[in-house]
Amino acid sequence: MHEPLAGCSLLLIAVTCAVSYAGFRNPAVEENNIFRPDGILAGKEYYRLVTSAFLHSGWSHLIWNMVGLYVFGRLIEWSLGVTDLLLIYFGSVIGGGLLSLYVHRHHDYLAYGASGGVSGIVFAYLLLFPGAGIALYFAVPIPGWLYAIGFMVGSFVALKKAKDNIGHDAHLGGAIVGLLIAAALHPQAARYNWTIFLLVLVPAILLLVWLWRNPLFLSTPSFFGLPFEVKRRRSQLPAYKQESKRVDALLEKIARNGVDSLTAEEKAFLERVSERYRRREQSRKPESGLAI
Repeated sequence: MHEPLAGCSLLLIAVTCAVSYAGFRNPAVEENNIFRPDGILAGKEYYRLVTSAFLHSGWSHLIWNMVGLYVFGRLIEWSLGVTDLLLIYFGSVIGGGLLSLYVHRHHDYLAYGASGGVSGIVFAYLLLFPGAGIALYFAVPIPGWLYAIGFMVGSFVALKKAKDNIGHDAHLGGAIVGLLIAAALHPQAARYNWTIFLLVLVPAILLLVWLWRNPLFLSTPSFFGLPFEVKRRRSQLPAYKQESKRVDALLEKIARNGVDSLTAEEKAFLERVSERYRRREQSRKPESGLAI
């Protein structure tokens, strides 16, 4: 039996491959479209939330994401149509980017990859097709609900430790938004398959609350690896900019949770910065009107 052609999924894959290849060949393409919190927040380059999903670090990164998009994207397209596929995919891309933007708003950080969108497609599939399983690495089949639990718990633990090379924030954001969009488009599926819906929604709410209350939890400024690839800047931020970003983050923490929420080390850091600015202010030359 011949399967129908999943035209939209194949078009997404073709465009992503073409843009990624252009990024491999031309660093300017990557630089102008990669995910950068400072470019999005300060430069108002909001398009980077979407264009970064069309870039990848190399062929293995690209192939793994495109295989996931083909396997699950075509099932969504065949069953629900092109509109649902596009809403879920690009909504998940943007959702993953927004969570990553919030997590890394004080960091010097670069990222690219379609994994936020692919994660959203996978979790929409789990919600819309109850009883479906996931073939882990295309070999070991596991129940969908077990995959959802493992994904959420594992991603949160890895995100908190920040010791590996994967952008778990983009995965989580994409999975959460993909599931919510699928539930909004097909509420009967959410009611029927409420177990997986709650397994994702409840931890997601707890995660967002935790991130809101702990804006400085990451121990490293960036990740590097698969499948949602991020990379270090070619040059580190100057020391004064790093200090300014940290001061901004600590002031945000004080505004949110009060000065008692600061650790002893954070208080000492603010005292040192404050003292240095105080000495600088006191040492200004008098305004004599003389050009020296």
